[in-house]
Amino acid sequence: MIEKDLHPKILFLILILSVGAMTGCSLSPKQQAEIIPAQRTLSNDDSITYAMRIYDPIESFNRSTYKFNANFDQYVFLPVVRGYEFVTPELAQTGIDNFFSNLGELSNLTNSIFQLKPKSALHAMSRFLINSTLGIAGLWDHATSWEIFEYQEDFGQTLGHFGVGSGPYLVIPLLGPTNTRDGVGLLVDSMAYGVVYGAAFDFDNNTSGAVAFHTTRAINTRKQTRFRYHQSGSPFEYDMVRYLYTQKRKLEIAK
Repeated sequence: MIEKDLHPKILFLILILSVGAMTGCSLSPKQQAEIIPAQRTLSNDDSITYAMRIYDPIESFNRSTYKFNANFDQYVFLPVVRGYEFVTPELAQTGIDNFFSNLGELSNLTNSIFQLKPKSALHAMSRFLINSTLGIAGLWDHATSWEIFEYQEDFGQTLGHFGVGSGPYLVIPLLGPTNTRDGVGLLVDSMAYGVVYGAAFDFDNNTSGAVAFHTTRAINTRKQTRFRYHQSGSPFEYDMVRYLYTQKRKLEIAK
């Protein structure tokens, strides 16, 4: 009776040991035949395309400018912005931001018309009229509270809308990333902006007013821009910014 009970237990134990012996070999670590060296992420072969490859023929200059902009931002621009935030009440900061945003609606309106976008043109015109009157020269943004939202349009987008290619990537001193097309667009918008508001505020006869206007606008623009140099934690930040800027502009033109 005892032998009959032990027999199946012995067979079961032998089966477990056999399975363990067979699987033990497969679970033991295998040695790699050879060590594969680290590979380059991008090849210099122009016949191969990569998603992150951006046309950047003057990359050396652009990288130097990027470094200059980062240093200027750290040691000049951001300290000025922090000083502005310290001495200016928060309510006044909001009013100043609303004021310059309202002035920008004329550029949004003009470029929306050029691009044959009736909805964004209607929003830009409505926002400018409402905020310039009820908002007292744009200091209060009533249009947004009424769900009349801003559609940002610029001349670079207008050129892209009509099929103008982006051209080489550029990093402009103090202004940051752009490309040839958007750089031309920025120049046109800036000239139009200067002519319109220069005439409106009589900057030709009021140099100090012109300096105060453009300086405050630049400080407010930097304050509203959340990007900070060297905070990505990546040694490839230049490549990331170049790629993200390019994709952002493609989306803005396609909308």
